[in-house]
Formats: sequence, structure tokens, C-alpha cells
Amino acid sequence: MTTNIKMAERLPLEVLNKGAFELIGELLSTDYVDHVVQPGVPNTRDGYKQTAMALRTAFPDLHYTIDDEIEGGDRVVQRLTASGTMKADFRGMHATGKRAVWTEIHIWRVANARMTEHWALVDQMGMLVQLGIVEAPGRVPATV
Repeated sequence: MTTNIKMAERLPLEVLNKGAFELIGELLSTDYVDHVVQPGVPNTRDGYKQTAMALRTAFPDLHYTIDDEIEGGDRVVQRLTASGTMKADFRGMHATGKRAVWTEIHIWRVANARMTEHWALVDQMGMLVQLGIVEAPGRVPATV
């Protein structure tokens, strides 16, 4: 396993699963840019920390599992499964007390032994339906 993959693993397994937020300064560069942020959240290392802390507060039993990892050049790609029970409000959504399981894909660019850029795709719709925040979309009618 490469150094870059080991570093990328620390974000879900230590920062998010265990709440080791002090590691963010060690893992993310000072010029870190997040290309996928929620409205009102800075796309910086501080913004990542805000999101991580808010997520752990809303989902105190938050748990990530790494399903796949691939490295190519200066990029690490992870496919993850996340789960948690929403016990507190999160980004304007009221706590539901319900549990959800969702998938995520993350792409990290590494430079100078730090994560410098981040892109992600998160199954937020699936998560929000399971939490009861939104209704599942209706079936698409069959074409004639």
C-alpha cells in the first residue's frame, strides 16, 4: 500500500470515524481546495474541518468503510460506504433519529505529502430519503 493511499485512508477512518480533527492540519495542505462544498462553507481546509465536525455532531455513530481504493499519478480514488443515525441537526435539516447508509466516491490530489484538492460524489438523495427528510421520487412511467 502506498503512502498516498495510507494518508487518504486516515480521513475517513481516523478523522471521520473517530473524530480525530487535529489530524486535518497534518493531512490537508494549507492551500487545500475542496471542489465539492455545501453552500456557505469555505472550500478550504477550515471548511473541511467545519463539515467533518458538523457531520460527527449530527451523526455521532458515523462510520465509514473503505470499499475500493485506486491510485494513479498524484490522485487517490476511494469508494466508501458511510452510515450513521441522525441525532442532531445538520446544515438546516432537523434531526430525525433515523439511520441511513449511503455511498461516496472521493478523488484526492496529493502534492508535497499532503492532500491538496478534493472532488466527491455522494449519494445525498439516498441518504435524505432514508432519513425521512425527502420523499423517494415516484416511479418513472413506462414509455409507450
